[in-house]
Amino acid sequence: MSAHVTTEAIRPSDFLGLDHLLDDEERLIRDTVRAFVADQVLPYVGDWFEQAQLPRELARELGKLGLLGMHLRGYGCAGASATAYGLACMELEAGDSGVRSLVSVQGSLAMYAIHRFGTEEQKQQWLPAMAAGECVGCFGLTEPDAGSDPASMRTRARRDGSDWILHGQKMWITNGSVADVAIVWARTDREHEIRGFIVPQGTKGFTAQDIHRKLSLRASVTSELLLDDVRLPAGAELPTASSLHGPLSCLNEARYGIVWGAAGAARACFEAALEYSLGRVQFGRPIAGFQIQQRKLAAMALDVNRSALLALHLGRMKDAGRLRPEHVSMGKLGNVDAALEVARTARQILGANGVTLEYPVIRHMNNLESVVTYEGTADVHALVVANALTGIQAFR
Repeated sequence: MSAHVTTEAIRPSDFLGLDHLLDDEERLIRDTVRAFVADQVLPYVGDWFEQAQLPRELARELGKLGLLGMHLRGYGCAGASATAYGLACMELEAGDSGVRSLVSVQGSLAMYAIHRFGTEEQKQQWLPAMAAGECVGCFGLTEPDAGSDPASMRTRARRDGSDWILHGQKMWITNGSVADVAIVWARTDREHEIRGFIVPQGTKGFTAQDIHRKLSLRASVTSELLLDDVRLPAGAELPTASSLHGPLSCLNEARYGIVWGAAGAARACFEAALEYSLGRVQFGRPIAGFQIQQRKLAAMALDVNRSALLALHLGRMKDAGRLRPEHVSMGKLGNVDAALEVARTARQILGANGVTLEYPVIRHMNNLESVVTYEGTADVHALVVANALTGIQAFR
């Protein structure tokens, strides 16, 4: 005897009803961030993208919502679950990848590095102000000749008495020129030793300059960091990070947020395409009524819902302490590739309108061309997954 089933109307952006898998607090956090994005981001982000800027004061507004370092505990941080943090990333990137990048770099890279590897004094000094958005951080790992292979970094840290002297260059650094503090990773004279350092803005020899003429992530500050024999006291060193494991563990936190964020960008593109197809009339009927467009809409809905389900599953795994870096690599690889496909398909449905900033699609599409590369390229994440499958490392 079958139980009576109440049929519930299908919502296009949540075809599978994943909303029912969230608890009340998670839905509240998601809805709060979604409302913030609708009010504080979407009306302005097209102009930000066109003008290649992101307002510095946005960090304070994000801090007021408790979104900066929200998955960390203590020091003014919210101590939210990994799933709640992921839901916030999804809604932020549904607004724009640049806004989610600001939150990811602040919380999952700069703040996380201090929270995990710093001293109590360092945590007290930096984390409360960073959680409030009063202090912006950046994360200096990537270099002009060391992207996918960070072990080949050339930035060096050498001892001079009790001080450290840093010399080198970092590239493609989100928040770099607006940051009050940088977490910089450098190789020491000891074999295989890589150390992290807290470098405040204004330190002699430390400069940041913006990278211009970007056609992606334009609503985001991207910079080059230059360290010309920067002298730092011993207290600037993050004492419990001594190898590449330090920065890579930070990157894994940020990549986890991207898994969710990409699902948000895909959803935004799908919703724009669906609405447009229902209103755009050609040959006497909405283009949504033509089979070829319906096939595109169905494929996009599949990718959007599958991406959200994957992100939610990884969030539950992370909250249960079962998430491995390889799982995050599969999530980033799958969800960013899917989001790019959704964005490109949505662009086709919108026709010529799809290349204007009146709609979000081309903005997301261009942004995702960066997202598929940063925090580990799609190729690298594919190799990470394949290494887990075969036991054979193909990096070298």
